[in-house]
Amino acid sequence: MNLNTPINIPNPLVLSDILFRKDKRIQLFLSLDQEKRLEILPSLTIRVKRDIFQHIPDDDLVKILEELDPDEATDALQMLSKQKRERVLLRISRDLKSALSTLLEFDPETAAGLMTLDYIRADEKDTITDVSKKFKQHEKLTGRPPVIVVTKSDKFFGFLPGHELGFAGRTEKIGKYAKRMPSISYAANHDEVFRKFRSHPHAKVAVLNDSNSVIGIIYSDDVLKLIEENPTASLYDFAGIKNEESVTDTAKQKFFNRYRWLIINLFTGFLAAFTVGLFEDTLSKYVLLAVYMPIVAGMGGNAATQTLAVQVRGISLNQVDYKTISSTLKSEMGAAFFNGLLNGLLVALIVILINGDYQIAMVLGLAMVINLQVAAFFGTIVPIIMSKLGKDPAASATIFITTATDVLGFLAFLGLATLVLT
Repeated sequence: MNLNTPINIPNPLVLSDILFRKDKRIQLFLSLDQEKRLEILPSLTIRVKRDIFQHIPDDDLVKILEELDPDEATDALQMLSKQKRERVLLRISRDLKSALSTLLEFDPETAAGLMTLDYIRADEKDTITDVSKKFKQHEKLTGRPPVIVVTKSDKFFGFLPGHELGFAGRTEKIGKYAKRMPSISYAANHDEVFRKFRSHPHAKVAVLNDSNSVIGIIYSDDVLKLIEENPTASLYDFAGIKNEESVTDTAKQKFFNRYRWLIINLFTGFLAAFTVGLFEDTLSKYVLLAVYMPIVAGMGGNAATQTLAVQVRGISLNQVDYKTISSTLKSEMGAAFFNGLLNGLLVALIVILINGDYQIAMVLGLAMVINLQVAAFFGTIVPIIMSKLGKDPAASATIFITTATDVLGFLAFLGLATLVLT
């Protein structure tokens, strides 16, 4: 059973009450039978799962853990207080306790934190019959078919495809049928795991300890789960929201998670307002300029966000860094120039058709070209700088980039208007 794979919940009202009614959450969850509890868990947020696991009786939690895969049960145990975790570990079955004890030793942010223990180890000199017995025993105990890891002199050698157990001769040595399998150190971080699966597009990777012995297996499903989680984290970072925040948080929690970035945004907004204030005389004479100011700011912000999204993706895939920034910047600026010409021409034609003012049309068109250049420049530079400084390149970058496009966009638009119209 996988806690992170959303499925259809038979009663959406029950799910909603468990998510949002903290006062009734535990009572409602305990009112469900075991099957319904397991069905509803994947749709709960981490914070709600933690609350439920921490407060339901130990016996109920043990029953749930016994139904989960060991790696998922490990995630659940890591949500508990130390005291409750110790109590629960005393009650679970010997086989599950052994698996959990192994997995709990490792940092969840490493390759070992992603691995499962669904494998059996066999020497290259073992026969097909010997391995078949181990295979059936593991499947009987866990209900899951294991990966057959092949060793040579106690070192990782490869793996035996499961179908060979049915087609190879019963007395043949398995080393003859062993296949190569990518491997990775248990201490590798998640980025290294991603790169390993990209360079070796296999369904699984062996996790090795310092002695080059297998201690676990990472499946592509586990990596896909991480990839699905990361864009969510990046989306939160874009908005200045902590990735721990969820829809079920209280108003107080949401306030403390967000207020700092909103205050920064407030001050950057004042900077843009100050820039506009420098051209108060021009705006008072030509009120029509104020009507078209939001277009300049909006187009600059949207263009910058497009550039930022491409850069963040490139950084995460190691396709771009500060050493290659010149070629990246050149292509982005070129694209922005032609987009600026196209959109500047369109907006100028609209101003002429609606207002019949050729001068303001020209000013707005030129400002569009300039601001899209600004958007491309800062949308490329900011994430690279943040990455170089060791920061998340997506973390609230929109605040700084939007400030640049607003301030410089207004400066270009109103500055040109002052030169042309006065």
